[in-house]
Amino acid sequence: MSRDTPARRARDTLDHVTARLPVFPLGTVLFPGLVLPLHIFEERYRALVRHLVGLPEGAPREFGVVAIRAGWEVAPTGSPGGPALDGEVTLHEVGCTAELRQVTELADGGFDIVTVGRRRFRIADVDSDAAPYLTAAVEWLPEPAGPDEGAGLLAARVISVFRQYLGLVRPDPQEISEQLPEDPTVLSHLVAATAALTVDDRQGLLAIDDTAARLRAELRLLHRETALLRHVRAVPVPLSELAGPPAPN
Repeated sequence: MSRDTPARRARDTLDHVTARLPVFPLGTVLFPGLVLPLHIFEERYRALVRHLVGLPEGAPREFGVVAIRAGWEVAPTGSPGGPALDGEVTLHEVGCTAELRQVTELADGGFDIVTVGRRRFRIADVDSDAAPYLTAAVEWLPEPAGPDEGAGLLAARVISVFRQYLGLVRPDPQEISEQLPEDPTVLSHLVAATAALTVDDRQGLLAIDDTAARLRAELRLLHRETALLRHVRAVPVPLSELAGPPAPN
Protein backbone atom coordinates (compact mmCIF):
# COMPACT_ATOMS: atom_id res chain seq x y z
CA MET A 1 0.00 0.00 0.00
CA SER A 2 1.36 3.43 -0.92
CA ARG A 3 1.63 6.04 1.89
CA ASP A 4 1.23 9.67 0.86
CA THR A 5 2.72 12.19 3.27
CA PRO A 6 0.52 15.01 4.63
CA ALA A 7 2.69 17.49 2.72
CA ARG A 8 2.07 15.68 -0.56
CA ARG A 9 -1.67 15.51 0.07
CA ALA A 10 -1.77 19.21 0.86
CA ARG A 11 0.24 20.00 -2.29
CA ASP A 12 -2.04 17.86 -4.44
CA THR A 13 -5.10 19.66 -3.08
CA LEU A 14 -3.64 23.07 -3.88
CA ASP A 15 -2.20 22.17 -7.28
CA HIS A 16 -5.50 22.54 -9.13
CA VAL A 17 -8.97 23.54 -8.04
CA THR A 18 -10.45 21.82 -11.08
CA ALA A 19 -9.11 19.63 -13.86
CA ARG A 20 -10.32 17.42 -16.69
CA LEU A 21 -9.65 13.71 -16.38
CA PRO A 22 -10.20 10.56 -18.40
CA VAL A 23 -12.82 8.55 -16.52
CA PHE A 24 -13.01 4.78 -16.10
CA PRO A 25 -16.41 3.61 -14.75
CA LEU A 26 -16.12 0.47 -12.62
CA GLY A 27 -18.31 -1.63 -10.38
CA THR A 28 -16.02 -0.91 -7.44
CA VAL A 29 -14.76 2.00 -5.34
CA LEU A 30 -11.09 3.00 -5.33
CA PHE A 31 -9.51 4.69 -2.29
CA PRO A 32 -6.29 6.73 -2.05
CA GLY A 33 -3.25 4.52 -1.44
CA LEU A 34 -4.93 1.27 -2.50
CA VAL A 35 -3.62 -0.87 -5.34
CA LEU A 36 -6.00 -1.60 -8.22
CA PRO A 37 -4.90 -4.05 -10.97
CA LEU A 38 -6.97 -3.96 -14.16
CA HIS A 39 -7.21 -6.07 -17.30
CA ILE A 40 -7.88 -3.71 -20.23
CA PHE A 41 -9.64 -5.34 -23.17
CA GLU A 42 -12.10 -2.76 -24.56
CA GLU A 43 -10.70 -0.61 -27.36
CA ARG A 44 -11.75 2.68 -25.77
CA TYR A 45 -9.75 1.87 -22.63
CA ARG A 46 -6.85 0.54 -24.67
CA ALA A 47 -6.82 4.01 -26.21
CA LEU A 48 -6.80 5.50 -22.71
CA VAL A 49 -3.76 3.43 -21.70
CA ARG A 50 -1.94 4.35 -24.91
CA HIS A 51 -2.69 8.02 -24.20
CA LEU A 52 -1.29 7.78 -20.67
CA VAL A 53 1.83 5.89 -21.74
CA GLY A 54 2.47 8.48 -24.46
CA LEU A 55 2.44 11.45 -22.08
CA PRO A 56 5.73 13.35 -21.63
CA GLU A 57 8.12 12.19 -18.92
CA GLY A 58 7.09 13.61 -15.57
CA ALA A 59 3.47 14.24 -16.54
CA PRO A 60 0.94 12.65 -14.15
CA ARG A 61 -0.36 9.40 -15.64
CA GLU A 62 -3.71 9.44 -13.86
CA PHE A 63 -7.30 8.68 -14.73
CA GLY A 64 -10.44 8.84 -12.66
CA VAL A 65 -12.07 5.69 -11.32
CA VAL A 66 -15.76 6.23 -10.60
CA ALA A 67 -18.18 3.63 -9.28
CA ILE A 68 -21.20 2.89 -11.44
CA ARG A 69 -24.53 3.72 -9.81
CA ALA A 70 -26.53 1.90 -12.50
CA GLY A 71 -25.65 0.31 -15.84
CA TRP A 72 -22.73 -1.74 -17.10
CA GLU A 73 -18.94 -1.44 -17.22
CA VAL A 74 -18.72 -2.90 -20.71
CA ALA A 75 -20.19 -1.06 -23.66
CA PRO A 76 -22.88 -2.95 -25.59
CA THR A 77 -21.73 -4.74 -28.73
CA GLY A 78 -21.49 -2.31 -31.63
CA SER A 79 -21.18 0.72 -29.35
CA PRO A 80 -17.59 1.89 -29.91
CA GLY A 81 -17.97 5.28 -28.26
CA GLY A 82 -18.44 4.04 -24.72
CA PRO A 83 -21.44 4.36 -22.41
CA ALA A 84 -23.81 7.27 -23.00
CA LEU A 85 -25.05 8.88 -19.81
CA ASP A 86 -28.67 8.93 -20.95
CA GLY A 87 -29.99 6.13 -18.75
CA GLU A 88 -27.67 3.32 -19.83
CA VAL A 89 -24.98 4.25 -17.29
CA THR A 90 -25.10 6.60 -14.33
CA LEU A 91 -22.08 7.33 -12.17
CA HIS A 92 -21.54 8.31 -8.58
CA GLU A 93 -20.35 11.89 -8.14
CA VAL A 94 -17.22 11.18 -6.08
CA GLY A 95 -14.29 9.15 -7.41
CA CYS A 96 -10.56 8.67 -6.95
CA THR A 97 -7.73 9.02 -9.42
CA ALA A 98 -5.70 5.94 -10.32
CA GLU A 99 -2.01 6.53 -11.00
CA LEU A 100 -0.56 4.20 -13.63
CA ARG A 101 2.38 2.33 -12.11
CA GLN A 102 2.90 -0.72 -14.35
CA VAL A 103 1.81 -1.62 -17.88
CA THR A 104 2.09 -5.00 -19.60
CA GLU A 105 1.01 -5.09 -23.24
CA LEU A 106 -0.63 -8.35 -24.28
CA ALA A 107 -0.42 -10.22 -27.57
CA ASP A 108 -4.05 -9.35 -28.45
CA GLY A 109 -3.43 -5.61 -28.03
CA GLY A 110 -4.91 -5.40 -24.55
CA PHE A 111 -3.09 -4.46 -21.37
CA ASP A 112 -2.65 -5.63 -17.81
CA ILE A 113 -2.02 -2.59 -15.67
CA VAL A 114 -1.35 -1.87 -12.02
CA THR A 115 -2.58 1.41 -10.57
CA VAL A 116 -2.57 3.08 -7.15
CA GLY A 117 -5.33 5.35 -5.87
CA ARG A 118 -4.23 8.94 -5.28
CA ARG A 119 -6.71 11.84 -5.12
CA ARG A 120 -10.42 12.11 -4.42
CA PHE A 121 -12.54 14.27 -6.67
CA ARG A 122 -16.12 15.26 -7.36
CA ILE A 123 -17.46 15.20 -10.92
CA ALA A 124 -18.76 18.51 -12.25
CA ASP A 125 -19.74 17.31 -15.74
CA VAL A 126 -19.07 14.36 -18.04
CA ASP A 127 -18.23 14.50 -21.74
CA SER A 128 -18.73 11.34 -23.79
CA ASP A 129 -17.76 12.93 -27.14
CA ALA A 130 -14.33 14.54 -26.64
CA ALA A 131 -12.41 11.23 -26.67
CA PRO A 132 -13.04 7.52 -27.29
CA TYR A 133 -13.43 7.20 -23.50
CA LEU A 134 -15.36 9.35 -21.03
CA THR A 135 -13.76 12.52 -19.69
CA ALA A 136 -14.97 14.67 -16.83
CA ALA A 137 -14.37 18.07 -15.32
CA VAL A 138 -13.58 17.38 -11.67
CA GLU A 139 -13.07 19.33 -8.47
CA TRP A 140 -10.37 18.06 -6.12
CA LEU A 141 -11.67 17.24 -2.65
CA PRO A 142 -9.78 18.32 0.48
CA GLU A 143 -7.49 15.98 2.36
CA PRO A 144 -6.07 16.43 5.88
CA ALA A 145 -2.82 18.39 5.84
CA GLY A 146 -1.67 17.60 9.40
CA PRO A 147 -2.22 15.51 12.53
CA ASP A 148 -5.68 15.44 14.13
CA GLU A 149 -5.86 14.36 17.78
CA GLY A 150 -9.52 13.41 17.54
CA ALA A 151 -8.90 11.27 14.46
CA GLY A 152 -5.97 9.62 16.24
CA LEU A 153 -8.17 8.56 19.16
CA LEU A 154 -10.83 7.27 16.79
CA ALA A 155 -8.20 5.35 14.81
CA ALA A 156 -7.28 3.35 17.93
CA ARG A 157 -10.93 2.38 18.41
CA VAL A 158 -11.31 1.46 14.73
CA ILE A 159 -8.20 -0.74 14.88
CA SER A 160 -9.61 -2.60 17.91
CA VAL A 161 -13.01 -3.22 16.31
CA PHE A 162 -11.45 -4.01 12.92
CA ARG A 163 -9.29 -6.72 14.53
CA GLN A 164 -12.42 -8.25 16.07
CA TYR A 165 -14.05 -8.15 12.64
CA LEU A 166 -11.00 -9.77 11.03
CA GLY A 167 -11.11 -12.49 13.70
CA LEU A 168 -14.56 -13.46 12.44
CA VAL A 169 -13.78 -13.41 8.73
CA ARG A 170 -10.16 -14.64 8.91
CA PRO A 171 -9.76 -17.50 11.39
CA ASP A 172 -5.97 -17.64 10.84
CA PRO A 173 -4.37 -15.71 13.77
CA GLN A 174 -1.33 -14.84 11.66
CA GLU A 175 -3.52 -12.94 9.23
CA ILE A 176 -5.16 -11.01 12.08
CA SER A 177 -1.80 -9.91 13.48
CA GLU A 178 -0.91 -8.05 10.27
CA GLN A 179 0.37 -4.53 10.82
CA LEU A 180 -2.26 -1.84 10.38
CA PRO A 181 -1.25 1.72 9.46
CA GLU A 182 -1.00 4.28 12.26
CA ASP A 183 -1.91 7.26 10.08
CA PRO A 184 -5.68 7.77 10.67
CA THR A 185 -6.41 8.81 7.08
CA VAL A 186 -4.50 5.88 5.59
CA LEU A 187 -6.20 3.55 8.08
CA SER A 188 -9.64 4.90 7.17
CA HIS A 189 -9.01 4.21 3.49
CA LEU A 190 -7.65 0.71 4.15
CA VAL A 191 -10.62 -0.29 6.34
CA ALA A 192 -13.10 1.08 3.80
CA ALA A 193 -11.49 -0.91 0.99
CA THR A 194 -10.86 -4.14 2.95
CA ALA A 195 -14.06 -4.72 4.92
CA ALA A 196 -16.80 -6.64 3.11
CA LEU A 197 -19.04 -3.63 2.53
CA THR A 198 -21.47 -2.82 -0.25
CA VAL A 199 -20.51 -0.44 -3.04
CA ASP A 200 -22.96 2.08 -1.57
CA ASP A 201 -21.30 1.80 1.86
CA ARG A 202 -17.86 2.27 0.34
CA GLN A 203 -19.05 5.14 -1.82
CA GLY A 204 -20.45 6.88 1.23
CA LEU A 205 -17.10 6.55 3.01
CA LEU A 206 -15.17 7.85 0.00
CA ALA A 207 -17.38 10.95 -0.14
CA ILE A 208 -16.59 11.95 3.48
CA ASP A 209 -13.98 14.72 3.53
CA ASP A 210 -13.10 14.60 7.23
CA THR A 211 -10.98 11.68 8.48
CA ALA A 212 -12.59 11.67 11.92
CA ALA A 213 -16.08 11.57 10.39
CA ARG A 214 -15.00 8.71 8.10
CA LEU A 215 -13.62 6.75 11.06
CA ARG A 216 -16.83 7.29 13.04
CA ALA A 217 -18.86 6.01 10.09
CA GLU A 218 -16.56 2.98 9.85
CA LEU A 219 -17.04 2.23 13.54
CA ARG A 220 -20.80 2.06 12.96
CA LEU A 221 -20.39 -0.16 9.89
CA LEU A 222 -17.88 -2.47 11.60
CA HIS A 223 -20.14 -2.87 14.63
CA ARG A 224 -23.01 -3.71 12.26
CA GLU A 225 -20.98 -6.23 10.27
CA THR A 226 -19.48 -7.83 13.39
CA ALA A 227 -22.91 -8.24 14.96
CA LEU A 228 -24.26 -9.82 11.76
CA LEU A 229 -21.34 -12.24 11.53
CA ARG A 230 -21.74 -13.31 15.16
CA HIS A 231 -25.49 -13.77 14.68
CA VAL A 232 -25.05 -15.91 11.57
CA ARG A 233 -22.48 -18.11 13.30
CA ALA A 234 -24.80 -18.52 16.28
CA VAL A 235 -27.64 -19.93 14.13
CA PRO A 236 -27.54 -23.77 14.27
CA VAL A 237 -27.33 -25.57 10.93
CA PRO A 238 -29.54 -28.68 10.58
CA LEU A 239 -27.54 -31.90 10.20
CA SER A 240 -29.58 -32.72 7.08
CA GLU A 241 -28.09 -29.66 5.35
CA LEU A 242 -24.57 -30.73 6.28
CA ALA A 243 -25.16 -34.24 4.95
CA GLY A 244 -26.82 -33.24 1.69
CA PRO A 245 -25.12 -32.75 -1.69
CA PRO A 246 -23.54 -29.37 -2.39
CA ALA A 247 -25.61 -26.68 -4.05
CA PRO A 248 -24.99 -26.29 -7.79
CA ASN A 249 -23.81 -22.66 -7.33
